[in-house]
Amino acid sequence: MSAILQVDKLSSGYGELPVLDDLSLEVGHGEIVSVVGANGAGKTTLLLSICGHLKVRLGSLKFDGQDITKLPAHEATEHGLVMVPEGGRLFPFMTVLENLELGAYHPKARGRMNESLEEVMGLFPILADRREQLAGRLSGGERQMCAIARAMMSMPKLLMLDEPSLGLAPIIVDKVFEMVTSLVKTKGLSVLLVEQNVGNALRVCERGYIIEHGGILKTGRGKDLLNDPVVQRSYMGL
Repeated sequence: MSAILQVDKLSSGYGELPVLDDLSLEVGHGEIVSVVGANGAGKTTLLLSICGHLKVRLGSLKFDGQDITKLPAHEATEHGLVMVPEGGRLFPFMTVLENLELGAYHPKARGRMNESLEEVMGLFPILADRREQLAGRLSGGERQMCAIARAMMSMPKLLMLDEPSLGLAPIIVDKVFEMVTSLVKTKGLSVLLVEQNVGNALRVCERGYIIEHGGILKTGRGKDLLNDPVVQRSYMGL
């Protein structure tokens, strides 16, 4: 499987504080890849570095065949690299519809906004019912669906999800992961999933990476990592 994203020997951090050190991974076309690890391991830093919000100190990033190591954050979405931040970060005093429309802000996405709206309303029927409701009044699961739908309005090639299960009831978590899997199958999306919920993340992915102290501790197929005694003991409490 060819890679849509290649991260090669990446080092980055915040100001003078180093977080990631010599980290390499890749995501294939139409593949779900999970990055799991404890809080503070560097998972969110990885996503912020990939989409240009943090400066890459060393190493390189390639996306869809192009070098994006120095790509400004505001241009990442137009290239098809879209991140759903932790908690969704919706605008609570705007309606669901207005939040979705904001997802289609770059010219290519604006050009087909009506088609995209029809598509995401079909994918997420609850949002069609809530379209005039303030986003701040949505339930936790509905907010996460709205955040993913807003990302889909940007016409992504790679969807990066930061802790999509955070704060959700287990039954809603299952629905969110089912939805992500469905998007990959029906839309041909690639997904980079960052999660503290190790079990769910490894069940849904083709391949996984265990990140610890800013580096890759272990990698392999999701089901193999799920059955790895070290992973079970260290990250799943088994």
